[in-house]
Amino acid sequence: RREQARLKASVVEEDTEEWQKDAHFTGLERVGGVDLSYIKGDDSRACASLVVLSFPALEVLYQDFRMVAVTAPYVAGFLAFREVPFLVEAVQRLQQEEPQLQPQVLLVDGNGLLHPRGFGTACHLGVLTDLPCIGVAKNLLQVDGLVRDELHREQVRSLQRSGETFPLTGTSGKVLGMVLRSYNNSSKPLYVSVGHRVSLDTAVRLVRACCRFRIPEPIRQ
Repeated sequence: RREQARLKASVVEEDTEEWQKDAHFTGLERVGGVDLSYIKGDDSRACASLVVLSFPALEVLYQDFRMVAVTAPYVAGFLAFREVPFLVEAVQRLQQEEPQLQPQVLLVDGNGLLHPRGFGTACHLGVLTDLPCIGVAKNLLQVDGLVRDELHREQVRSLQRSGETFPLTGTSGKVLGMVLRSYNNSSKPLYVSVGHRVSLDTAVRLVRACCRFRIPEPIRQ
């Protein structure tokens, strides 16, 4: 908990790059996606993946995936300590082997500020790599009074078209993330939150720009 609080102090919740401030993301050429996927029935073996796509064409430029042995125990609220070291290693391999392909932003299959202590996997990875990071989750993490109750489901149903959103405001009054309908043909939304060095507005716009289907291409790939 102390280490998490120490790292959290470095999180930057606003845009730091010129391309982020441009309506068309002019200057953004490479978008990365990271994920750790476990073998069914075995939570000690996983595949750590990093993919870099061109932007806006979303064509694969680089991919790195390897099986890893996960030894740290799972503790609720501290998942990043279990998973992030493997993702940091993947980023470091890319920086050493193909530095010209380093992503300008990473989409993380997980949460950022939408976390019990405001420091999810996307924040953790962002601080350790110093790359802009965005949390993209498929399910709502129930923190700060947020619940998947009938009101929430009604709000989700009200998202009729791709790109429509509503904010996730906790009982603390803080907006922790945004619910995004990312694809016309999918009624299931995404839960987007700030990781590091990006504003929530920019995060949502970029995730939407990366979606051909429900899941944004960098993570889907």
